[in-house]
Amino acid sequence: MSRRHFLLRATQAVAAAGLPAWSHSVLAAEEALSAKHVTLGCSIALTGPLGIAGSEQVAGMKAAFAEVNAAGGVHGREIRLDVKDDAYVASRTAQNVTGMLEAQSIFALISPLGTANTAAILPMVESKGIPTVGPVTGATSLRSAEQRNVFFLRPSYREESLRLVKQVVEMGLKRIAVVYLDNPFGKEVLKDMSKALDDAKVERSGEFALAVDGKNAADLADKVAADRPGAVLLATTGTANTAFVLAFRAKAQGVPLAGLSVAVVSSELPKLAAATRGLALVQVFPDANSQKSVVVRKFQSTMKATGANPAHLNSTSSLEGWLNAQVMIEGLKNAGKEPTRDRLRSGLANIRALSFGDFSVGFGGKAPFVGSDALYLAVYAENARRIS
Repeated sequence: MSRRHFLLRATQAVAAAGLPAWSHSVLAAEEALSAKHVTLGCSIALTGPLGIAGSEQVAGMKAAFAEVNAAGGVHGREIRLDVKDDAYVASRTAQNVTGMLEAQSIFALISPLGTANTAAILPMVESKGIPTVGPVTGATSLRSAEQRNVFFLRPSYREESLRLVKQVVEMGLKRIAVVYLDNPFGKEVLKDMSKALDDAKVERSGEFALAVDGKNAADLADKVAADRPGAVLLATTGTANTAFVLAFRAKAQGVPLAGLSVAVVSSELPKLAAATRGLALVQVFPDANSQKSVVVRKFQSTMKATGANPAHLNSTSSLEGWLNAQVMIEGLKNAGKEPTRDRLRSGLANIRALSFGDFSVGFGGKAPFVGSDALYLAVYAENARRIS
């Protein structure tokens, strides 16, 4: 009898005897795992204000897993991905993950998208010991030394905010307004940006709340323009951000706009057209359009080889999903031929320098686990043409 089957039968016997609930987590891991496969869970927005970004994330992950599966998988196991749509609604994220864990159908989690969405599942992740790779959020509030099972690739939104304010200072801009998404993500980033502005002694203008669905974008653009700011910082994302930027540019064409890495997802850039003129965005991954980037060339090669949608080849969201998948693959390799969740957690924590040429990931073995501190600043001319 193999060790895996011995553990499975032993755990079933323990569960039947009514022993402590922690024993069920072993059963859950084993049932999501066989000699031939391992199943990962992903609750992500496939519809709603971030639906396209979520779909592109999934495309990148699927391409990475398809490539490794074609080469025999990891230790002979095919990597499977169970994706469920949460529409960027935190309660649905919690419901999806709860369902997957209760069904004992997943071994680990990958790419939860959103601050509130990630926050909704963190108690389950930690209490049940579910390794989770690549939450698509930079919220500092979600990163603590007690979180042993979460592996971020992104630097924090606080670090991104400091980079934007540094740019504002260098340009000598005054009266800075902040437009923030009216949800936990936007409110946390508002605090980060406000503190960074205050610490830099930059004069502040107003703070303006943008509805998650963007329904108040036109009215808000009028209010921000009437305040006559010297620049506007964007703690926003998705279709709501697009609605605001288009409306604001119609009122104030020359006012600089600067946003976080998530402010304008790849699929929204073409919609902004001429409104991208004077727009600056932090980037935490290399430019997915750059053929000079080694990691981008590797990513695009995988996408092409696995038959991915050509529209996703230049998507930063797809690139992020691909990188998250590469980290998970490395963690599974490190977990060995008889993986458990704890071995996967250790395998991820022990990634010191996973290099993709011009981009690398390393967790340093100590929580909170953050794989990259890379920060770039992209500046655009009209029609999403990047000029720096």
